[in-house]
Amino acid sequence: MDNPKYRKRANLRDVAKLANVSVATVSRVLNSPDSVAEKTKAVVNAAITELRFVPSAAARAINSGRSRVVGALVPTLDHAIFARYLAALEQKLSEYRLSLVVATTNGDASVEALKAQTLVDIGAEGLIVSGITHEPELFELIERCQLPAVATSYFDPDFLLPTIGYDNAGAGRIALEYLLSLGHSAIAVVHGSLTSNDRTLARLEGLEGHDTARMSFFEADLSIEDGCEAANKILSLEDRPTAILCLSDVLATGVLYELKRQEVAVPDDISVIGIDDLPGSAHTFPALTTVHLPVVRMGHATATAISEWIENGKRPSERLFETDLVIRESTRARTGI
Repeated sequence: MDNPKYRKRANLRDVAKLANVSVATVSRVLNSPDSVAEKTKAVVNAAITELRFVPSAAARAINSGRSRVVGALVPTLDHAIFARYLAALEQKLSEYRLSLVVATTNGDASVEALKAQTLVDIGAEGLIVSGITHEPELFELIERCQLPAVATSYFDPDFLLPTIGYDNAGAGRIALEYLLSLGHSAIAVVHGSLTSNDRTLARLEGLEGHDTARMSFFEADLSIEDGCEAANKILSLEDRPTAILCLSDVLATGVLYELKRQEVAVPDDISVIGIDDLPGSAHTFPALTTVHLPVVRMGHATATAISEWIENGKRPSERLFETDLVIRESTRARTGI
């Protein structure tokens, strides 16, 4: 008995043979059905149904000169903020009948350049990158291929590529000024790597211009585990701060866990604030005060911009999204002032 599970996949020649027409005629039925007589279409479609023929995406790309693929390069898939952003990006791209292929770089610009070439090799019609720190090879690839490319999660109207994102320095400033307004001056700042993340550098720049004499800074990998470790170091300080400013919600979550483990009351003993507004941040204990980054709106806007550039050849304008303070239970005014 013939088992369809192990049946060889039919190709254009198989359809043409069964329908007793040329391969070119089958191709026209698939790609330009209005140019084929109804009787011929009916015969070819019957053969397609009988053979369970599925057109090859690669063959369609060769015939049309279009892959309808957009490549996105992101540092990691480990954090919810990238998952939310990519989901929004994919959803909007699909409305333009474009598919998304994602590559991760681990924050390494050299890896990013290599993976960008791979995306181009598989036919990507556009590229989306994170931030503004990239290898010259990436820009050379974009220029050589005349490839539509957009940078996200950052706003810089003078950058080589159109930027669609938010003011990272402003996000850091919002968080700090809120803590200062609550009377906190002894503040510990927990941040990610300074060597591979221009968004982190910009958020630190947002803290400049304020009295940082009583600020202490702790660098950590962007993980809950490293947030816990940073909190442990902060609690060992002789002059313990009254507030902890984390430049990402991932680190802030780790800080909250460690403070809870060491029975330090938040916000009564120490206030904690983050930046991101991840979905889980409203459900930590206590709920995390944070700065909301509009990654869903950014994803939709980026998809629209790159799609219209691909389809119409029009370079998009830069776009800045506002960040907003979300006040929850993890912060309070400093007592005794």
